[in-house]
Amino acid sequence: MKTAFSVPQRILHWLMAVLILFNLLFSDAMTAFGELYFGDKPIPPDIMTSANIHAYVGIAILALALTRLCLRIATGAPPHPPEEPAFSRIVATITHWALYAMFIIMPLAGIGAFYFKNSMAAFAHIGWMKTVLWVLICLHILGVLVHQFYWKTNILRRMTSGRT
Repeated sequence: MKTAFSVPQRILHWLMAVLILFNLLFSDAMTAFGELYFGDKPIPPDIMTSANIHAYVGIAILALALTRLCLRIATGAPPHPPEEPAFSRIVATITHWALYAMFIIMPLAGIGAFYFKNSMAAFAHIGWMKTVLWVLICLHILGVLVHQFYWKTNILRRMTSGRT
């Protein structure tokens, strides 16, 4: 029985975490870019550079998410710890699959907005999608903290050292 995530799964997880947080925390230039872009106004080089970086990081997230999803389907994931109540298992499963969905649809919406000037995609990308992603990230972190400090399952090791 699998007790921890594989090394490639762990590397993809943490690499994606860094890239996602980068794009979420450093997206101010995208607001300025969007106002200029959708207002058909000239875009200064510094804002264009920031927008390109944001877009390239988003595309990298999409590629890594698809790779990670294939790896998860192929190799699976460790089972939930027995200490975890059934309701929490359901919430964890829904949260994980919702995160995977957001890792795919959010970059696709960004591509639609950035490369195809689709204002609906832009609105969704910076609106409800961003909010949903933050909520899912917070739920994910909260779940890890509950496991670590309340149920004392040391679940964090499955995604860090790989030891159980």
